[in-house]
Amino acid sequence: MKYSMKWDLDSLFAGGINSDQLKAKLTQIKTATAALGDLLDRWDAASDAPNYPQFKKLITQLQAIDAGLDQAGIFVMAVGSADIHNPDVAPVEADLQDLDTQLQNVSGKLKKVLVQVPDANFNAMLVDFDLKPIAFNLQEMRNEGKELLDDKTEALINRLNLDGKAAWSSHYDSLVATISVPFHDADGQPVTLSAGQADNNLLGNADPQYRAELLPAWEQAWTDKEQLFADTLNHLAGFRLTEYGAHGVTDFLQEPLKQNRLSAKTLNTIWQVVDENKQFLLDYLDRKAALLGKKHAGWQDVEAPLNLPGGQLHHFTYDEAAEFIIKHYGEFSPKMAALAQRAFENRWIEAEDRAGKAPGGWMESAPETHESRIFMTFTGSPNDVSTLAHELGHAFHSSVMADLPLLRQEYAMNVAETASTFGELIVADANVRAAKTDAEKITLLNAKMDNPLAMFLNIRARYLFETRFYQLRQQKLVTPAELNELMLNAQKEAFGHNLSTYSPHLWASKLHFYIDEPAFYNFPYVFGYLFSLGIYAKAQQAGNFENDYIALLRDTANMSTEQLAQKHLGVDLTQPDFWLAGVKLIKRDVAEFMRLTDSLVK
Repeated sequence: MKYSMKWDLDSLFAGGINSDQLKAKLTQIKTATAALGDLLDRWDAASDAPNYPQFKKLITQLQAIDAGLDQAGIFVMAVGSADIHNPDVAPVEADLQDLDTQLQNVSGKLKKVLVQVPDANFNAMLVDFDLKPIAFNLQEMRNEGKELLDDKTEALINRLNLDGKAAWSSHYDSLVATISVPFHDADGQPVTLSAGQADNNLLGNADPQYRAELLPAWEQAWTDKEQLFADTLNHLAGFRLTEYGAHGVTDFLQEPLKQNRLSAKTLNTIWQVVDENKQFLLDYLDRKAALLGKKHAGWQDVEAPLNLPGGQLHHFTYDEAAEFIIKHYGEFSPKMAALAQRAFENRWIEAEDRAGKAPGGWMESAPETHESRIFMTFTGSPNDVSTLAHELGHAFHSSVMADLPLLRQEYAMNVAETASTFGELIVADANVRAAKTDAEKITLLNAKMDNPLAMFLNIRARYLFETRFYQLRQQKLVTPAELNELMLNAQKEAFGHNLSTYSPHLWASKLHFYIDEPAFYNFPYVFGYLFSLGIYAKAQQAGNFENDYIALLRDTANMSTEQLAQKHLGVDLTQPDFWLAGVKLIKRDVAEFMRLTDSLVK
């Protein structure tokens, strides 16, 4: 094997979770944070003018501390993901949370101090040669400072959050670990499935009958503990709403939109395009159901594979996957290919299929060493290759920003999904083109449709549910029965009442509803997917794509999302035209799927 499937963490901190280097880093962060607070207490904008040397020192130290926390955080997350049974991880995570709270207190104080700086002085700071690169970020900090309460109250809120939102989010993980689903294996023998195993089988098992039998067992497992999950969701949301209210925020979407640097008008346009252009996906689901011998697809069929005669897919070795990604990345951008090769050669990726690993996949960047780490489990399927390409897209995004000030690297979740989805599209299309038979192409197109089905239908349902839940939560505690009803109605609305079965307990089983930060972990995915489709369409036509693409990525934390699109793509995101260009690419795939399967259905 040319490339290792196990990552190297020693270049981050040598010695594992009990590393002396890590302990020294945490001590240094604590000391530096206290020193930054003292320096901030002594800072005076008027006497620091006109060159602001003390403020430059402040902002440099703030970013250095933040980089150190990120560096330590990715390491601890990596250790815990690679071995979920490691008992030494949780205490270090708690130490990191405590340090992060201390830094939040100092950062909040700095934001409030910026509010007190006279406009003339502040405007002079924004055009200073050294501060101009982060002028947008400083303006954001000043705007946020206007919403903050007094220092003691903000410090108390931050401290309470450790046993508030953050605690309830962590508690959710503990509850999920207790979920078990009594079921049977393919031979009918009794087995007990974990939540992760059951979820994987529900969505990915090739046997439609097995999936259909598993769905009620899956729902029953969450029903048995629905009160515990309802309590967790209610209290997490209640803390968040109380925190919003303390800061004068009455619209629960205001903060998520602000975090994503996105206007409500743009979000509404996206949902308008989704709702007005989902019928072709519902038609696709009906065709998929027919191929499965059914009139309508069930919830368990939406993302299921198709097991057609002659449709067996190529099984990739890890080396084959690496070379496939590097090759096809290179067709769009030599720099993307070079970054992917660097990641494989330098062991940035944990891909081994073994017990004891966390489910799912992620990418995080280590700002001090200018590296990334990617976590996933590779089994050789084309979907795994696409997942790997997705995470490497994230890594490329981080890499092209590595020389910028840390504040300029803090892009929002919606644009974070742009480079990753773009990388995934490159490889998914290459997989389809490489199909040797119509049956294989049908299977690969079906796999490629998982994304648009998720964005237009599943995530649309999650957004509808979460919006209505927060509306109700502002008035009262929401019961499990009400949560089930909200979710069922949202799914029926999003899927056009077109499914034969639904998953009313998705509110309990979906981690995204329980993430403490950011809130509304749904619409940014839809934005990122459609935004990347628009860029992908442009890339297929443009000759100088690479430089334009990198320029866009480098600006993702330097302006609003609407300004980003206008500057680099010349489009108005509040209008449907740009989004419809991406929809056309999805329709092209569906049309091809329909053409290839016409002869297979009666």
